[in-house]
Amino acid sequence: MVVIERLSFKGNPNIGIYAFATDKYAIISCDADEKFYKYVVKVLQVPVLRASIGDTGLVGVFLIGNNKGLLLPSIAKEYEVLEMKRGVDVNVAIAKSRFTALGNICLVNDRAALLHPEAFEELKHVVVDVLGVEVVEKGTVAGFPTVGSIAFVNSIAGIVHPEASEREVEFLSELFGVPFDVGTVNFGVGFIKSGLVGNSKGILVGDKTTGPEILRISKLFGVVGHGRGKNI
Repeated sequence: MVVIERLSFKGNPNIGIYAFATDKYAIISCDADEKFYKYVVKVLQVPVLRASIGDTGLVGVFLIGNNKGLLLPSIAKEYEVLEMKRGVDVNVAIAKSRFTALGNICLVNDRAALLHPEAFEELKHVVVDVLGVEVVEKGTVAGFPTVGSIAFVNSIAGIVHPEASEREVEFLSELFGVPFDVGTVNFGVGFIKSGLVGNSKGILVGDKTTGPEILRISKLFGVVGHGRGKNI
């Protein structure tokens, strides 16, 4: 049963900046309070690790991963890498690249990855090796090279910035092997990643996300259950 619920991070609706999740694990900011931690556990139904990257809690900005692996940016400290390796049961590695906001420049699920055009040569090999994806492409969507910031995808479906063209939506569906549609979070924000954290078990959206936005997300991801749209 997939459930969708609203959540904030200490009053901030941009929850995707402070959290990242797959079907195997979730990583949340080291600054997350107990309420945030408990609801991530409850809705996403996976082990949750509190962590930092580069001594900041912006884990959603810096991390990319799937059910096979997790990539950290070069700014990750040694103790942070060790904590990740102890805390998640997948392959963990550092992407030795000048690009550090991996969560903003890469969109990935278990099947494929789409990379910022300028980061493609630096990251394509490590993405394949660590995340085990079948295909890696480079490109922009809706004019944005920061493809990870404007979309979310898992093993069920994907949602992307409302300015994405029909052709781009079709391309994403074919690449990732799941249906895609356009949408927004947090009352019209097209930067989907900033306001959505989820996996195939549950989805959390920023608490400014409206009823119509939740309905669109619910239909796309096949959300069911009594938690739909509940404020947390």
